[in-house]
Amino acid sequence: MKEKLSKVLKKSDILARTYDRLELSSRRVLFHLSPLLLVEYLYLKHRGRFYRPRRSRTFEQKLLWLMLYWRHPLKSRCADKYAVRSYVEENGLADTLPELYGVYSSSAEIDWAGLPERFVLKCTHGSGFNVFCRDRGTFDPEGAKRKLDAWLKTDISEFSSEIHYGAIRPRIICEAYLGDPAGNLPTDYKVYCFDGRAHCTMACTGRGTGRTKFDFYDRNWKNKLPYSRSSLLADRTIPRPEAYDEMIAAAEKLSKPFPFVRMDFYGIGGQIFFSEMTFTPNACIDKGYTDLAQQVMGDLIHLPKEYMGS
Repeated sequence: MKEKLSKVLKKSDILARTYDRLELSSRRVLFHLSPLLLVEYLYLKHRGRFYRPRRSRTFEQKLLWLMLYWRHPLKSRCADKYAVRSYVEENGLADTLPELYGVYSSSAEIDWAGLPERFVLKCTHGSGFNVFCRDRGTFDPEGAKRKLDAWLKTDISEFSSEIHYGAIRPRIICEAYLGDPAGNLPTDYKVYCFDGRAHCTMACTGRGTGRTKFDFYDRNWKNKLPYSRSSLLADRTIPRPEAYDEMIAAAEKLSKPFPFVRMDFYGIGGQIFFSEMTFTPNACIDKGYTDLAQQVMGDLIHLPKEYMGS
């Protein structure tokens, strides 16, 4: 039945848009009734079984628990793409921050003529709210404004139960574009940190091509880890970043207060650049992880014993 519905929706744009609107409306209703209710719906939808917080064992189950119940004043601040910059500065890592061109409450405040040839616009209160300008000559400011203004009105927590995003003031920041001369996006290094200790790093290559590849390496970049389903049969090796030791040191320093956070960096020309801190990767439900990754990284998250049922 599910496959038949999917085929019908693919054949009809109107039906697909209607279904998407109903889906988002339903999520919003469930969230306002209870964030846990929305998580249970999403887990049943994607995993085919019920989520039980007190029985959290795997990586994604424990991430869902932290998303729902772990509160810390730094959590929203560090998920805020603008506010996190001051946190990075306070920890003595200001030199890792990309150049900041401006902060805006709406797209109407952006001085387009004053921006450089290349730049990145990001909304501060969610994931994926990014506009890349690789070439001012082909860039569409009006299209960018429409996207940004729509994102500013979006509370991502209502659709995913990522509660910490709901506490962030929606703004737009403009930062330096980090890429090669041809405009290609750099490799994205995502360091998985548990209680201030880096466990592994995921290298994301081919970003912006529609064929992004994900490869995990251990903390010392000596062994490739079988954590990504998409890379299990892939015969490729990702070179160790030039400034990898500095990247790990920065990741562990910034991640100390948190039971889990993914620290995202770029490594360009022997220098590291801070990207963001992610507490709920893929809203915590990701079929891309192998069973081994779910088990090993799940064991690294220590939840309060009183919440761990049998």
